[in-house]
Amino acid sequence: MGGNEPKALPGGVQRVASALQAAGHPHVPRMLDDACRTAQQAAEALGIAVGQVAKSIIFRRVADDAAVLVITSGDRRVDAAKVEALVGALGRADAAFVKARTGFSIGGVAPIAHAEPGVTLIDRELLRFDTLWAAAGHPHAVFALSPHDLERLTGAPLADVTEAPERA
Repeated sequence: MGGNEPKALPGGVQRVASALQAAGHPHVPRMLDDACRTAQQAAEALGIAVGQVAKSIIFRRVADDAAVLVITSGDRRVDAAKVEALVGALGRADAAFVKARTGFSIGGVAPIAHAEPGVTLIDRELLRFDTLWAAAGHPHAVFALSPHDLERLTGAPLADVTEAPERA
């Protein structure tokens, strides 16, 4: 045992890898040594700007109990009022709701390969970057993509869904 034996990928990561392969995406999920449950942790692990992390925020739509996924830049905060104006009243999505609707645990929610279809919106702020990194179905897994890849893979529209950045 030299430590180079391949390890089986967690189920969620396998689901994301399969979806990426089926879509002809050139990048596969990458397993990191440490968990990256926050955008800051992911940015530090990858040596990138926090804004390049495409973080997944899940809400529960009140009208039909659908999952609403907002994929936003890691250096921005979602403005729930802006999201509600686009999709209707929102409620809190607890860990059980997120797991049931997406098939992923909080901290590893990928923008694709969800267990159930929902509503997805992409933060326009992500267009500031050429390369993004998103969760790949597990807190230790990420994959690279461009903002245009994100649009193509999710079929989701770009939207203004974040609070104005704070001025220094």
